[in-house]
Amino acid sequence: MKTAPEITVQLIHIEGPLKGQILEVSDPEIKIGRHPSCQLQFPADYNIISRHHATISREGNRFKLTDHSSNGTIVNGKKIKEMYLKDGDVITISEGGPKVSFLTQVGAPSSAPAKVAPAPPQSSSPPPRQEFAHPAPPQPEAGEYIPQPPPAAPQPEAKPYIPQPPPVSRPAEPAPPRESKEPLIIQYGPTLRSFDRLPLKIGKHPSCDFQLDHASILDLHAEIYFADGNYWVRDLTGKHLVTVGGVPADQGAPLRQNDELFFSPTGPFFQFLGKGRLGEVERTPAPPAEDAQEFSDRTAEKMQGKNSPKSPMSFLKKIFSKD
Repeated sequence: MKTAPEITVQLIHIEGPLKGQILEVSDPEIKIGRHPSCQLQFPADYNIISRHHATISREGNRFKLTDHSSNGTIVNGKKIKEMYLKDGDVITISEGGPKVSFLTQVGAPSSAPAKVAPAPPQSSSPPPRQEFAHPAPPQPEAGEYIPQPPPAAPQPEAKPYIPQPPPVSRPAEPAPPRESKEPLIIQYGPTLRSFDRLPLKIGKHPSCDFQLDHASILDLHAEIYFADGNYWVRDLTGKHLVTVGGVPADQGAPLRQNDELFFSPTGPFFQFLGKGRLGEVERTPAPPAEDAQEFSDRTAEKMQGKNSPKSPMSFLKKIFSKD
């Protein structure tokens, strides 16, 4: 008996008070609003959104968005009352309100547990023990030849055990970039871009397929491609800026589900949601190395100044500086 596949809805906040957050829900009905019973709940003082604003209901393998509010619900710039959603749709909750991106992820179908036949009832008393008589071996007659087994072959001398080092696990060789028609969806800020062909060049230069307007992005920054059944990212800066899960992607690194993709230590930051979907996430940028060193030097100087006696020359310098 076939069962319906498990589908997880991912709602990515791209604008509004919850920007950067990702909500994953597998419920057959998703409530949107300010009421505490809503899965997609907004702050109580966010009055632009109704307490019970809208619902997303599953119908088979489709999801229908229904508006229940007075300020309205907008999908891809069009005000709706009811609408079936598809991956990549941008939902604006109320006029001028927050925006979320709608995505789905199909899992394995759930199956009913196999029925186990009940075991036969056990008797409380153990079965009677049966005794068996072993026949005696035949005795040879007088003068009868009895064959003897051949002598055992000499056993080779055991060699001393020498422990072997464990095998070294080497990282998989990076796959080369290839042209493919795998889809890629990138959510960056309030925008949602879809691409139907890879590889994809990313950078500031107008010739790039996807231009990122960010202070840390170079003219030709990175490349995303599809090979060996996986999405890959490769750093094109030559400065070890792009990382996947904290590992540099200089020679190419595969993107696994929920991997964090950093285009530089100061951003922009993305999360790979699977099936060729990248969503921007908010992270605290790491301080530049020179700033951290400068802070460390200043701290050391302060500590040294507290623990060392003041020299007469430094005292005179302070007096002259006042004049």
